[in-house]
Amino acid sequence: MAKTRTQFVCQNCGTVYSRWAGKCDACGEWNTIVEEGTSGGIGGGPAKSSRKGRVVALTSLSGSIEDAPRIKSGIAELDRVTGGGFVRGSALLVGGDPGIGKSTLLTQAAAALARQGCHVIYVSGEEAVAQIRLRAQRLGAANTTVELAAETNVEDILATLTNAKKPDLVIIDSIQTLWSEAVDSSPGTVTQVRTGAQAMIRFAKKTGAAVVLVGHVTKDGQIAGPRVVEHMVDAVLYFEGEGGHQYRILRTVKNRFGPTDEIGVFEMSDHGLREVNNPSELFLGERNSNAPGAAVFAGMEGTRPILVEIQALVAPTSLGTPRRAVVGWDSNRLSMILAVLEAHCGVRFGQHDVYLNVAGGYRISEPAADLAVAAALVSSLAGITLPQNYVFFGEVSLSGAVRAVSHSGQRLKEAEKLGFKGAILPSGTSETIKSPSFRQRSFGDLPELVAAIASGKRRASPPTQN
Repeated sequence: MAKTRTQFVCQNCGTVYSRWAGKCDACGEWNTIVEEGTSGGIGGGPAKSSRKGRVVALTSLSGSIEDAPRIKSGIAELDRVTGGGFVRGSALLVGGDPGIGKSTLLTQAAAALARQGCHVIYVSGEEAVAQIRLRAQRLGAANTTVELAAETNVEDILATLTNAKKPDLVIIDSIQTLWSEAVDSSPGTVTQVRTGAQAMIRFAKKTGAAVVLVGHVTKDGQIAGPRVVEHMVDAVLYFEGEGGHQYRILRTVKNRFGPTDEIGVFEMSDHGLREVNNPSELFLGERNSNAPGAAVFAGMEGTRPILVEIQALVAPTSLGTPRRAVVGWDSNRLSMILAVLEAHCGVRFGQHDVYLNVAGGYRISEPAADLAVAAALVSSLAGITLPQNYVFFGEVSLSGAVRAVSHSGQRLKEAEKLGFKGAILPSGTSETIKSPSFRQRSFGDLPELVAAIASGKRRASPPTQN
C-alpha cells in the first residue's frame, strides 16, 4: 500500500513547506501553516498510469466566435463590469466582505437570466434551500425557474450537474465550503479550495456553461485562499462598500474577455440591489460648495467618468507629531503631495493635523486626483473657498509639475453634463471641449495653482463665543 505523503501549507498565501513552522516566511503571518495530505484525484498531482495520452483536436485561431455569444443578465451595471455579459465556458470569481450583498446580487442575476429562458443552477454550501427561497421572496425573484441545491461535496455537485439539463449558468456559493473526497484536508484549506476551483473550472470548459464562484474575503480585503485561484479563473470581481453607506461598488480586477478597472454602482435597499445609472450624482449629494477644503475630482473608472468630492481639513495641532488621517485615498500619496507643497510652494504643514476624506466612502486609486487633493489642502489651510462649480484633475510630479492625464475629454464632458461651469486641468492637456459656457483654466506647475488659490477670497471667520 502506497504511503500517504503529507505537506505543510500556509492557509494565508498557499506556500508549501516540508515541515511545520510557526511563521510563514513568504507572507510573514504566524500560526497559518497546517498539515495537509496529498493524493491523486481532482486537483492532485499526476499519478502513475499506463494509459496512453489521447490526441487533442486542434483548431485555427481565425475560427468564428459567433457560436459562443455572451449571456447578458439584463442588469446593466453587472453586464458593464463583466464586459458585456457572462462568457460561455468561463469561470468568474466574486469576492467581498460578509453581508456586502454578493448572494443578493447573484440571486437577482440568476432570476433575471431565468426570466430570459436561461437554465440557471444555484448551489449553496452555506444556506439551506428554504433560506435561499426566503431571500428570493424578499427580492421578488421567487417565481422563476432557477434550480436550487444545498451541497458542499465536489463529486456530488459534479454528478448532479452532469445528469441535469445542460446549464447556462452555475453559481457556487461559496468556494471555501467545497470539499473533495480525493483530498485529505478540512474544507476551507488551501488544498480543498484549489481542488474545488479546478473541478468547477474544468466543468465550465468542458460543457460551455458559465460558472460563478463566490469567495470569502480576509481582514486585509483579499479573497481568502491561495492567490493561484485568482490566476485560474477568467475574471475576478470585488464587491465593495462601507458599512455606513447604502451604495455598493462592483469592481473588475481581472477580466480575460473585457476591460479591467470597470465598476458597477448599486444601491442597497429593502428589496435588494438597485442600479445607480449616474454615480456622480450619488457621490456629490449634499455638497456644500462654499466651504474651504472641498474640491470636486473628475475621475475615471474604466470607461466611465466619475465625479466625487475630496474633503480636506487642516487644523493646528497640539501634538509633537501631527496626525495624517486618510479615508478613501493612498496615505503614501498624501505624504508625497504634502512634501511637494512644502518643498516647492512654501506651504507649511508641520504644525497642523491633516485629515483627508473622499465623500460617500468612495475609493480613489488613480494619480489624477493629485491636483484636486493639493487644491483642497491649500484651500483648507488658507481658509479660502475654491472656485464654485469647478472640477479638478491632474497628476503632480515630485518636481512640482502638473502632468496631463488620459481621458480628459470624457472627464470634461461629464462635468459639463452635470452643470459644472469650468475645470482646473494641466496645461499639457490635449483633449478639451469647445463650449462658451464652460471655462477651462490650465496650470503648468503646482506653485501657479497655489498662487491662484491664495489670491482668492478668504472666508469670514466664525464669530467667537463670549
